[in-house]
Parts: sequence; structure tokens; C-alpha cells
Amino acid sequence: MEIGALLKPDKICVIGASEKSGFGGDTCRNVIEYMREGSYYFVNPRRDEVFGKPCHRTVEEVPGSFDLAVICTPQGTVEELLKSSRAKGARAAVVFASGYKEIGSAQGRENQERLAGLCRELDMALMGPNCAGFVNYTDGVYPFAFLSESRDRKGAVGVVSQSGQICLSLMDSPGMRFSYVISSGNSAVVRMEDYLEFLVEDESTKVVAMYLEGVQNVPQFLDCLKRAAMKRKPVVILKAGRSEKGSRLAASHTGSLSGADAVFDAVFRKYGVIRVDDVEELMAVSMMLSVLPGLPKRPGIASMNLSGGETGVCADVGQMWGIEYPDFQAETLERLREQLPSYASPANPLDMTATLSYDVQAYAGALRTVMSDPNVGLVAVGYTLLERIADPAICYMTEAIELVAAEPGAKPMVMIPFLENTRNEEYARRLERAGVPVLPPTVYAFKILRYLEEFAAYRPEELCLDMTAPAPRERQTKTALTEHESKVFLREHGIETPRERVTRSEAEALEAAGGYGYPVVLKIDSGDIMHKSDAGCVKVGIQDEGQLRQAYGEILENAKAYDPQAEIGGVLVQEMLKAGTEVIIGVNNDPQFGPMVMCGLGGVFVEIFKDVSMAMAPVSEAEALKMLRSLKGYKLFTGYRGGKKLDEQAVADLIVRVSRMAADEKDCLAELDINPVFVYEAGVALADALVLKYN
Repeated sequence: MEIGALLKPDKICVIGASEKSGFGGDTCRNVIEYMREGSYYFVNPRRDEVFGKPCHRTVEEVPGSFDLAVICTPQGTVEELLKSSRAKGARAAVVFASGYKEIGSAQGRENQERLAGLCRELDMALMGPNCAGFVNYTDGVYPFAFLSESRDRKGAVGVVSQSGQICLSLMDSPGMRFSYVISSGNSAVVRMEDYLEFLVEDESTKVVAMYLEGVQNVPQFLDCLKRAAMKRKPVVILKAGRSEKGSRLAASHTGSLSGADAVFDAVFRKYGVIRVDDVEELMAVSMMLSVLPGLPKRPGIASMNLSGGETGVCADVGQMWGIEYPDFQAETLERLREQLPSYASPANPLDMTATLSYDVQAYAGALRTVMSDPNVGLVAVGYTLLERIADPAICYMTEAIELVAAEPGAKPMVMIPFLENTRNEEYARRLERAGVPVLPPTVYAFKILRYLEEFAAYRPEELCLDMTAPAPRERQTKTALTEHESKVFLREHGIETPRERVTRSEAEALEAAGGYGYPVVLKIDSGDIMHKSDAGCVKVGIQDEGQLRQAYGEILENAKAYDPQAEIGGVLVQEMLKAGTEVIIGVNNDPQFGPMVMCGLGGVFVEIFKDVSMAMAPVSEAEALKMLRSLKGYKLFTGYRGGKKLDEQAVADLIVRVSRMAADEKDCLAELDINPVFVYEAGVALADALVLKYN
């Protein structure tokens, strides 16, 4: 199966060509308008011509061979047409018809399986079924079934979507420019991962934009993301489905906090994917990255506006999205005072006043001054670009921006409007050719700039990009180890745990406590009682033999009352650890993407605030530190309000070791909780652990 035959054909044949509205007619309209004469054939048994172009009665009557069959006929005709097209040399097909897996019936699934089997037998790459087709803007190939405004859309954004309507929405946006637009439909043969791989490797595609509902081939998907990360080619994904499916089935804290959507977030962070929240963001982020000549080399945005009101809006909205507005250096401020009117007050964000916007050289000079400040990585020019130009300021500003953008050492620039208006096409195109994208208004714009800063700061060389996705497997049941068995498992992987002993009598418990020295902790040791505190089966701070005897009996009684059927291995006697700041570290083995390692502050932080960070295992030291520092409660590590600084390096080292263990044991480890981990000024100690293994 050759995807190039599908997406880069020399000749296509539209079967079911028509002049009526619908797949056949609209595809023909697109083909005639956008494709060169002689690069396409039309077939319809009832027509001799379509829109004045020759039309053949059968595929067999087509005078030459063709590479791609575009089948616009009903489901029942598709298979025979594929066979006759293959006989004419076609190695690929687009099938618009519905009546396959998408209808949810056994017959629909059978139809799709039979179609996919036939394509494998014929060695044909198939787009669809139930798709809208695609457009190859790079080579001028247009087998697409939806109509849109006639205009030039050629650019560098490659779009692949499991929704044809989202493709059309992007195409209808006047600012979007593409290398490819691909509506994948049911992806019965050629899948989303295949299109992603093609676009990642395609030289005409600078940015990959995806609307994604799910992943079928996880290893291929991750390999594509890894390749894009190493190339520094941006992948922007709008992922549908933010629900926490399946979390109610999890037995551990880690499992309940690691829903399906959180897993995708972790995967995307690992590989530098920019995840957006709606189609507007998908469009704007992709176009911004395709237009900018390069990424900012440092964080820090300078905002340059023509009024105090606009400056105030930029200050507030920028702060809302975590944008850093660095202070200008003294030299920059001095030069700005010389360049701006006397009533202007240089600062960042900057109110330039409107005076300079009517003078090309003056505006360019101020732009150079701001851009040359070492603290600035990107310049955001505030201006609302109207469809109809009334105020000539944009004429002078655009010329100044073009001058500065073309100079050696120019830093990235964007333009931010303050109201949503249809952009003036002439000036939007001039700015785009200069490498300056026009973003949506401020709330979107600064969120998009936050994405840009994060992508610019992404360093794949600092991360573990090894893939640990497990082999596909049927749903497996899980068995919980006892706490002692869980800690033995950890020790086998080089993770230190406290001294402890499983005792089966009071005498053994007294002997163990005497060996460790009081105080000690007593706990039930049972894989059937996972939440021991809830069952009243944990006693801490046992100070002497009397307390131990009493606690020992109470734990056994409480265990029987909590679960009479529970298998009891004994009572665990553990040395009492010094109290410290509580952290939880865990693993949840996602059935698609494999083990995810999680960390969070303990107590109310994890129970109520769900203040956790998750990453795809294994992680590097840099990733582990970033996980810790992303927590809302991270200030507790820094000596907040006179507190002691905690050993974050020791926690990071533990996260790394746990993540490597999880990757090594991906085929047997289902879940892991180490909770709590006590963190001290120097070092950490693991107080409790729960391991769930697949049966």
C-alpha cells in the first residue's frame, strides 16, 4: 500500500461524475476549477459529458491509466468499481459512501471489514469510507466533495481530520493556507497515523494540524510524534473527548486521577504537541507557526500599542495567560524617551501613542529599539486591521514592519487586533509575507502566544522519548499485592523502603518492635484490604508493649468486620518514620499508551484539590523536576513563609526510578501508589505502597 499514490497522484478518475449538487457534482466542480486539464477523467454510465468535459460510460472505457479512483457512488457499487479501477492501474481510492462501521450495525461493520480486505487484496490505499476526500494544494490535486469560496489557499499547514466539516470550516476561514487538507473518515485502510506520518515527513508541510478523536496504532502514532519532536516540526492537535472514562474503576489514587484525557495530555507534553481547545485555536496556532520565520529564542514579550486603553487590555489579558512582560533595560527606556512624544511613558506593555504610526521611519525606529532589548523574545504589535481601510496608519505601520522584519537579527513579530473584524486581505497578506501573522483578538491571542512560548522552550534532547506502549491485550483483571509484597517489589527494583516484618502472632510483633525500637507502626497485611486506614487497620505511634498488644488485636478485629472474606497475611510491624511533607508518587498503566507516572502533594492537595502532575514513563531528571515544579503546592518545597527547603532532587530521583521500573514492568504492573512519601530537608522515606498486577 503506497500512500503517495493516494495523496500525490498524477491522474485521477471521478466515478459517478455528475452536474447535480452532492458528492459527484461538487467533486467535479472542484476538479474542473482547481486541477489542470488532462489530469482527470470522469465516468458516468448515463452521461457523455459533465460541465462540458468528456465523460466515459464505464471505467474500462477510460482511454488511459490513472492513479486514483474517486468513487462518488452508493455503498453497494464500491467493491466492483475498486476492482475495475485497479485493472486500469489505480493504486488508491477515495470512497465517499456511507453505510459502513459508522452506522453502528453488524452489517455496517461487515461491509467495512469486507472493503478493507478487498483493498489489502488489491494492494490499494483507501481514504474513507464516509469521508469528504482531500486537497493536495502543493501539487494541485482536488478530489474533495465540499464546495467553498474560490481562492488561493496554498500554504504550509497540513491538516488531517476525522471530521470533514472541520476541514471545510478551516478552508472557509479567509486566513488559512494549506499544504494538504485530509478528511480521513472511517479510516478503514489508511489511518490517521499514516496521514500523520506522511505530513511529518512532507517537506512542503511546515506545521501539522489534527482534529483527533482516537488513536488506532499507538506505536506508529508515538513514533510520528517523536520524529516531529526531533525535527522541531510543530504538531497542533484538537483532541475530542475530555471525559474521565474509566476512572471510577480504578482502585488506587493514581488510577482515579489518571483518566483518559489526562493520559493524552501527558503524551502530548512528552512529545511537544500543542494541544488546543477549539477550531479557532487550531486555525490560529497553526497559521501563526507556519508564518513565523522562526521561534522566539528566549521568553519575554514586548507589547506595542497605540493607546493607553489597548495597553491596559494587553497588560491584563497577558497576565491572565501567564505572559511574561519583562522590564525594558535602561538603555531601551532612554532611547524610547527620545523617540516617543513627550507625553508618552515608556514601559512594557508600551503605549506608543498614535503619533509614530503615521511615519514609517519613526515607527520602524521604535520597533527596532524594542526589538533590540535583550529581555525581549517576541514583539506583539497591537492594531485592529479592518476590512475597509479608513485610517491610513496601517499603511505606514505595515511598511515599517516590513523594513524591520527583513533586517538581520529581527525577532519574531505578531499583530494582535482588539476586535474581531474581517481582515483586510491586502495588508494581512503583506504582513504574512513579511513573516508577521495576524492573530485573533486578545483573549485568544495571548493564550496562543503562551502555546508558542511553551513550544519554543520544549527541549526534546532533555527528555526520555522512549516508547513503552504495551502490546495490545484483552481487558485484564488486576490483583492487589499486600503492602509487604508491594514493598518487596519496589526493593527488587532498587527503591529503598523502611524496615518491616509481617508477623502472625503478638509474640512475633513484640519481637519485631523490640528489634526496631519504639515507636512503631502496625498495619494489616492483606491484598483484599487496600484502603487500610478506612478499615481502621492502621495504628501509628505505638510506644510500648501494652499499646502494641491492644493495637494488634484491634487491627485483626477491624479487618474481619470490614471484610469477613479478606485473606489476612498477618500484621505488618514497621519502623516509625519521622514526619515530613507528604508526597504521593504513583503509576497507572494505560491500556493504549502504557505506564504513566504521577506525583502530587499529599493530604488535601491530592484528595480535594487533585494537585497532581502526570508524565509518560520513563522520565528524565529534567522531566521529573518539571513535574514537581508544575504543582500548585510546589512553594512548600522552596521554604515558603519561613518553612524549611525540601529535597526536591531526592523526590525527582525517586520519580525517575519509579518511571523506569514502570517501563520495565509494563506488561505486568497495572497500578502503583507510594503514599505517603515523606520529604525532608535531606532525603525521602516511603511510608506505604500498593501494587496492583495484571493476572
